[in-house]
Amino acid sequence: MQRFQGKGIAGGFAIGPIEIYKSSETAIICKRIEAVELEVQRFYLAIGQAKIQLKGLYEMAVQELGKKDADIFEMHILLLEDQEFQEFVQKMIREKRVNAEYAVMAAGEYYSKAFAGLEEEYMQARAADIRDISVRLINILSGKEEQQILAKEPVILVAEDLTPSETVRLDKEKVLALVTKEGDVNSHTAILARTMGIPALVGVKMPISGTWEQSLGIVDSANGYFYVEPDAATLEAIRKEQQSYLQRMHLLLELREQETITLDGRKVQLAANIASLQDLEQVFDNGAEGIGLFRSESIYLAARTFPTEEEQFRIYKKLAEKMQGKPVVIRTLDIGADKQCDYFVMEKEENPALGCRAIRLCLKHPELFKTQIRALLRAGVYGNLSVLYPMIISLEEVRTIRTLLQECEAELSAEGILYGKLKQGIMIETPAAVMLSEELAKEVDFFSIGTNDLTQYTLAIDRQNAKLEKFYDPYHPAVLRMIEMVVMSAHKAGIRVSICGELGADRKLTKEFLAMGVDELSVAPTNILPLRKFIREMKVDNSK
Repeated sequence: MQRFQGKGIAGGFAIGPIEIYKSSETAIICKRIEAVELEVQRFYLAIGQAKIQLKGLYEMAVQELGKKDADIFEMHILLLEDQEFQEFVQKMIREKRVNAEYAVMAAGEYYSKAFAGLEEEYMQARAADIRDISVRLINILSGKEEQQILAKEPVILVAEDLTPSETVRLDKEKVLALVTKEGDVNSHTAILARTMGIPALVGVKMPISGTWEQSLGIVDSANGYFYVEPDAATLEAIRKEQQSYLQRMHLLLELREQETITLDGRKVQLAANIASLQDLEQVFDNGAEGIGLFRSESIYLAARTFPTEEEQFRIYKKLAEKMQGKPVVIRTLDIGADKQCDYFVMEKEENPALGCRAIRLCLKHPELFKTQIRALLRAGVYGNLSVLYPMIISLEEVRTIRTLLQECEAELSAEGILYGKLKQGIMIETPAAVMLSEELAKEVDFFSIGTNDLTQYTLAIDRQNAKLEKFYDPYHPAVLRMIEMVVMSAHKAGIRVSICGELGADRKLTKEFLAMGVDELSVAPTNILPLRKFIREMKVDNSK
């Protein structure tokens, strides 16, 4: 028996024969081209054909998976149309006088490495999308047809990696599970597998062997394990765990539309923390009552230059429309420290965690900030949007923000552009904000407590310093007292308070948070249903 570990997608188990999928790669040879303009024209003809193929995949995905996941292929079309990508290929063909296949390969490698080097996992996963469109173009230029994934019986499909295009063409009736050596939980392939209801493991550290073909395999996506030729004891144990898992999932799904309310009547709202429109499927699948935190920095990290008002507006508008009136809280740009944009040249700081980041950066660059505020105001017409400002430490900051907001409203009115009235909230993640929470509560509509940074700044410990891990205590009495103080200040002023940091999903503290009076817990989508079940089975007041 062999056992390998990876990252599980959506949980679930599968037992069955293994089939190895080998992507037939096209060997690219660099050729010198004399008819340069004809080669550029050949490149553009390939783009046109690729767009036709992607539109076909889009229609297939709409039928099989629904429009939300089909949007992956619309995004691939946008990547093909990207002017910077096209100019890279053109320039290489003209200046280096190379064939289009080689120029596309070089462009794909350049941009996929750029995405893979970003800090955000979501952005790293976009490298696979660049590779997918590059392979598609190369195959068209080389006259090679798309490879089909065929199986005669239901199998566990094992591969180095799968592109979104390959994944969507899978016959769901013939694929029990997916196991890939490469990939990440945020990749479009992982998202598609989740939507298709296929248990999957990605990033599995394994030496794929041809001898595995038709061997018995087990995928334990719930715990992140892949077994090859399991022994009898392991097989029996996994079968029992699989049955138990299916029963638990059935019970959880029954809670999708239920209220989050304790046995003694204490109600709390469970919302989702997300970073992209692609995360919305998980929001709906897990019965979130709203989006408690949308990390807008993902838009900036995905861009090659500052995203325009129109680009941001389209994303916020779509987010508001998809949520159909449910509350959506969008945090304004929060970069700096461990989150950096290549095009935003920032001065090197000795201690960036205490430096020019989040709201400080925005107030230092008001035109950049106003671009985002205008986009948010315009999107507010289409749904229940609120705006959340990170790293607040003073009343002056809040009042400066309000002035900028009013300027944006006046500008939009003068331009005849409709805008919505947004609820204004601040993140409480510094001791300064905690100590001023009673005064701050009179200035805003809600609080959101960022427990990760609040713990870091309260304990004066860098939470990313592995050497200090044993000293980093999120259950420290000082941190919990600060949270309680913030809740009291919020309720005294008649405003709501949410917890959106990692502690929101920590069941060791759930009862204590509800006893404090926390109104909302905003957590990763996959934590919502288990947390709802846990809350519905507890009493906050043991005397009842």
